[in-house]
Amino acid sequence: MLSRNGLALLDRRSFLSDVGSALGAIPLLQLLSRDGLLAADRPGPFRPTIDPTRPCAARSSQLSARAEQLLIIYCAGAVSQIDSWDYKPQLLKHEGEVPPDAPKVTFMGAIGKLVPSLWEFKPRGECGKMLSDLFPHLAGLADDTCFIHSLVAKNSAHTQGENFLCTGNVAEGYPSLGAWTTYALGSPNQNLPAFVAIPDPRGQASAGANDWGAGFLPGAFQATSFNSTNPPRNLTPPKGITPRSDAVAHDLLARLNDRHLERFPGDTQLAARIASYELAGRMQASIPSLLALNNEPQHVLRDYGADSSDSIKAAYARNCILARRLLEQQVRVVELFNGAGNGGGTVNWDSHDKIRERHAIHAEVFDQPTAALLHDLKKRGLLEQTLVVCCSEFGRMPFMQANGTGRDHNIDGFTCWMMGAGVKAPFSYGATDELGWKAVENVSTLYDFNATILKIMGFDHERLTYYHNGTERRLTDVHGHVIHDVLT
Repeated sequence: MLSRNGLALLDRRSFLSDVGSALGAIPLLQLLSRDGLLAADRPGPFRPTIDPTRPCAARSSQLSARAEQLLIIYCAGAVSQIDSWDYKPQLLKHEGEVPPDAPKVTFMGAIGKLVPSLWEFKPRGECGKMLSDLFPHLAGLADDTCFIHSLVAKNSAHTQGENFLCTGNVAEGYPSLGAWTTYALGSPNQNLPAFVAIPDPRGQASAGANDWGAGFLPGAFQATSFNSTNPPRNLTPPKGITPRSDAVAHDLLARLNDRHLERFPGDTQLAARIASYELAGRMQASIPSLLALNNEPQHVLRDYGADSSDSIKAAYARNCILARRLLEQQVRVVELFNGAGNGGGTVNWDSHDKIRERHAIHAEVFDQPTAALLHDLKKRGLLEQTLVVCCSEFGRMPFMQANGTGRDHNIDGFTCWMMGAGVKAPFSYGATDELGWKAVENVSTLYDFNATILKIMGFDHERLTYYHNGTERRLTDVHGHVIHDVLT
């Protein structure tokens, strides 16, 4: 109401309303402060201090880390959770039906009818987890595995799906999970790259280098890509170079580089470039012995399947041995790819037709070598310090496509799993509906998945940032919650 001179006065009703709101705000502020949700209470961004002359020097984690190293096993093309990890006995009951709420078309066209798993599910390990015969060797590790059955993705195209899984964005040009990890932690081994990507013997996955790129982070944090059949180039010194002459040249170059840095103090790009060349020189000495896989005992080659008559399986098995050797050398992040990008279901897990035949082919390549790698890590004590993550960009539908032989892409409910340091095992988290179609219990996004990985490695995904284009960028953008239930 207004007074005679035009000034606003507070009437009784407004006064009581304002007092009530103020009294209610006091306990709300206390609750927000207790949970650290007030802007004044929340710590700011965390950016690691990086020495440009040693950009990948080992750094301490921001929080208490559960794992020291990270192994990412990426199955390109999308493994069918219906036929592998996600047991759905109700599909047998509804076989041949079409769900009443099913769309007429999905990513690749018209849908067909519900079809249960093409492989038999059986109880595995002491925990009795129901897993299929598609991966009999990996099924034997059920007691060591933490399954997340309720993941959802954002884009059903392979390249964009890979980008989202690996970088937290469907667009290209963003840093990968491995790059964020090495940006945060560096690496204990200065004679090998901090982050190594091991491509499938058949080629790279569809997103290519974006799966392991550094995006807008400094280039030092991008993975070095090589595998057992395609080592880094220029490892062998030219003819005529002796150890003595090489040492003399190295000392001279070091003096020239130091003098150059003195002339341009503060030039971090120059320092980083010199550090990159010095690492390349050290790799010439360290990688040849790393790649001498024939030095492995015959029983190890046999356990991994490296002696297989299937050349693809033998090459992938050697990649698995290489992954183990890199982790033994304390390389911080290793990303092992199973499946390539060119050729669809013939070279990766993308099975829009002939899923029974194609998944069987890829499982034969993948199962034994991967299980042998995990057994080996456990036997050597490396699982105690290594987080293993096995993932696909999305899953597959419980109904066939109209062709009756393939399953289409499914971003609404699929499975990835973890093993090793920092996660509960045996453990299963979340669930899809009775058909394995949509996540319905503890639904988790891939933002949540990546936030959980960073937590295990010792970082708050909301605070680990890099300032770029006027924004504090992070792996999970402005999304994501840690899946605390899977943590030890």
